[in-house]
Amino acid sequence: MKFLVDAQLPYGIKQHLSSIGYDTIHTNDLPLRERTPDWEINKISEEQNRIVVTKDKDFLDSYLLKNIPKKLILITTGNIRNKELFFLLINNFPQIFNLLETHNLIEINTREINGI
Repeated sequence: MKFLVDAQLPYGIKQHLSSIGYDTIHTNDLPLRERTPDWEINKISEEQNRIVVTKDKDFLDSYLLKNIPKKLILITTGNIRNKELFFLLINNFPQIFNLLETHNLIEINTREINGI
């Protein structure tokens, strides 16, 4: 699995995924950094077969209307501290990885993780 972590998410998520062996980039690694437009993130995800990890619901619209990106992890926690978000993801990566085997859309909030 390869990941592309969007700008609203802590860089530490990218670092953690990389440290456990996943090919991961963060929008801050791209030339336009946090100003990288959604269409370019989608293009990179398609060209490099990356799963987009984001809080931006515009990606959900694109996924539902165009099936781009092919796989999406959408975080719908609302405003929580980055530290809480980081631990929410880190503690649930095994479940998230299992869901990605059979689902193309994963929604994560503070109460549950669902494969759709």
